[in-house]
Amino acid sequence: MPTSVPTGVGGSVSRRELNKAATRQAITGSTLALLRRHGPGNFTVEDIAEAAGISRRTFFNYFSSTEAAIASVTHGFLDSALEQFRRRPADEPILESARAALVALADPMTVAPLAELFGLTQGNPLMARSELEAWDHCTEQIVAAARERSPQGTRPEQGTGIEHDELYVRALAGSVVSCGKAAMDVWFRRCGPDLSPKSLAILRQLLIDSMGLLGSGFAGPASDPPSNESSAQPSTQNAERS
Repeated sequence: MPTSVPTGVGGSVSRRELNKAATRQAITGSTLALLRRHGPGNFTVEDIAEAAGISRRTFFNYFSSTEAAIASVTHGFLDSALEQFRRRPADEPILESARAALVALADPMTVAPLAELFGLTQGNPLMARSELEAWDHCTEQIVAAARERSPQGTRPEQGTGIEHDELYVRALAGSVVSCGKAAMDVWFRRCGPDLSPKSLAILRQLLIDSMGLLGSGFAGPASDPPSNESSAQPSTQNAERS
């Protein structure tokens, strides 16, 4: 899972930040390995620290619990998506920016950890809560990013930006996140824990299709005009048949 590393003056990265990123990555990787082997709730902070080659104290410098370390996989993906979102043109519709951000994260190496974690934590109430908190965090970040795009008072029908209105922004951000979660649910029901390239291609297309449904006002798949992305990529049904 890619880890974002803060840069210093001139875009340089300090050795300290590189070491911190490496330690965080080691903790996350060890946590995921233990999760695969034992399942959620069946290993401790001490187990993670030993596997990562760090002390228990160092672990708590990065995460507050085993659940937080597991949820960091989801946070990492969502933070990467938000980074891509913020790179989009400021005058672009938020839904188009969200779609583009998902396309930018199409690499299976990026999507696979999120998909694997989703499968490994199904049916565990404690992990479900941690995952919900991660998605809620993403919602708040989308709200913040949307507010950065337009001055107060800009109306969406003017075509010059996003309305700086609490209800509008929050409803839209919540809908984007809910569509992403729905795509994950449908993918797991169809493919289970399968992480093959074919399965991950289905997940990617479901994420894109969910944004299309939101953009069309949920008019229905038959009524949706084909987007550039949809025309360039096979549909989820075709991906499943291949």
